[in-house]
Amino acid sequence: MWTVLVLLVAIAFIIVMTGKVKMHAFLVLILAAYGVGILSNIGLDPTLNAIKDGFGGTIGYIGIVITLGAIIGTILEKSGAAFTMANTILDIVGKTRAALAMAITGYVVSIPVFCDSGFVILSPLNRALAEKSKTSLATMGIALSMGLYATHCLVPPTPGPIAAAGNVGADLGTVVLLGLIASIPGTIAGYLFAIYYASRFHIDPKPEVTLDELQKKYGALPSAAKSFAPILVPIVLICLKSIADFPAHPFGEGGVKAFFDFIGNPNTALLLGVFLAFFTLPKLSTEVIQDWVGEGVKTAGWIILITGAGGALGAVLKATPLANYIGVSLSQLHLGIFLPFIIAAGLKTAQGSSTVAIITTTSLLAPLLPNLGVDGSMAKALVVLAVGAGAMTVSHANDSYFWVVSQFSDMDDVTVAYRTQTLGTLVVGLTTIIGVWLMSLVLM
Repeated sequence: MWTVLVLLVAIAFIIVMTGKVKMHAFLVLILAAYGVGILSNIGLDPTLNAIKDGFGGTIGYIGIVITLGAIIGTILEKSGAAFTMANTILDIVGKTRAALAMAITGYVVSIPVFCDSGFVILSPLNRALAEKSKTSLATMGIALSMGLYATHCLVPPTPGPIAAAGNVGADLGTVVLLGLIASIPGTIAGYLFAIYYASRFHIDPKPEVTLDELQKKYGALPSAAKSFAPILVPIVLICLKSIADFPAHPFGEGGVKAFFDFIGNPNTALLLGVFLAFFTLPKLSTEVIQDWVGEGVKTAGWIILITGAGGALGAVLKATPLANYIGVSLSQLHLGIFLPFIIAAGLKTAQGSSTVAIITTTSLLAPLLPNLGVDGSMAKALVVLAVGAGAMTVSHANDSYFWVVSQFSDMDDVTVAYRTQTLGTLVVGLTTIIGVWLMSLVLM
């Protein structure tokens, strides 16, 4: 009973310190790891060793991947590749379906780019399309927001899902493949919510620039092939590695399998993605290979530290009797795949950050999974997706993304943002967990 109380105090501490006090999540998670270890009486040296091993082991698994993904996202943002992707998708679906085009664009762009950044990058295009199609900016903004949010919480190399895969020991290729599928229903639900509900709120787009002026602003844009390649090629390679590792050995057990295991390793695949991103530029310069890459590394730094701190907390929890006790207790509730969703949704709603909610939830759950009967690559991947669905639910005033969407969509009345962005994330989160649950019935 004491260890359960310790865990509840640790969760409350994380929520209050990150959500109310606004202390950096890295310090909060490290302090929580120390507190759990000391109060659980596992010993001072075992506590220190668990923190060190958990931190180092987690970073060793996903540190390079997160950094390379952040570099790719930075280059695609600054080179105009994201604008090219949006234009390409718009040409396919047609200018009369501008909201659908932005939802799909968000789905693609947010795979390597943070949803906050993606919304800011695409906001001028969103406004221009809203004006051209005579659509409310509320409709366009929410369609884009939900598309960005779906893959942000479910598909690596976005840092949250990568960290989650590392924490629970899921195969990254399996998470990518299933995440791409699971985020489709959420994106569709968000789009339908935007056109049938958010459209009730008319907001004049008031574009600062036209589509033609945006084209001139970016100058010589990269081709569609060059723009999509840094995202799609690494994803395909990572998935091929997972296929090569299937027990049936579809690529044999010799040189072909060894090749795919190497080239499809997330570190190798994303490193290739970085160099493919360089090709989105007319020429390389010192600014690109130093400043832009440096910006990506800087972005990755805080994410890696938070992820490592989450791994430290998970390792301490694993060293306590808590894992077995709570695992047995929770297994009796028979919540199945909904348990990770509920925990993540509670943390997300309480403290605001989807990434922190994902990392904290998977750190708490990792030691419990064996006792919950979660074993095997497929089951662990579905846990990651369930946590991601929970981390969407819901975005409100304590979430920076809520303010990005509301301010860049001219929702000056905050009640409009609650009725569109907040309610929209609830719809997308619930749709996604239902989809993940259905996948679990088939795959587990």
